[in-house]
Amino acid sequence: MTENSDSCKYVIRQISVFSENKPGRLSAIAKGLEEADVNIYAFSIAESKGFGVVRLIVDKSTAALKKLADIGFMVSYTDVIGIKMEDRPGGLYETASILGDAGINIEYAYAYSGRNGAVLIIRVDDV
Repeated sequence: MTENSDSCKYVIRQISVFSENKPGRLSAIAKGLEEADVNIYAFSIAESKGFGVVRLIVDKSTAALKKLADIGFMVSYTDVIGIKMEDRPGGLYETASILGDAGINIEYAYAYSGRNGAVLIIRVDDV
């Protein structure tokens, strides 16, 4: 993660994996990452007409991209923003309100909760 001047916002290199939507594909991705000793922090899956996009936040993005490409997946990087937020009722509302009030359009988002609190991953027009 690359820290921005704001200590609560980070630019993160997300990996997008494009795959047929069929049984065993997520398992193959997870196995490949395990073999490359890559830890998955967060992921989301979106489906469209028989194909899926698995979006991953990992600890070793270069190793993950190489391994997944080597085992036959079409992969790419996307810069996203990670925003630390309060892990409590209303935490998402506060963060979303700040973004909306600033006129920031969110293309997609997903979140995870870890040892250091909750993190909202967002893709915006201009990272």
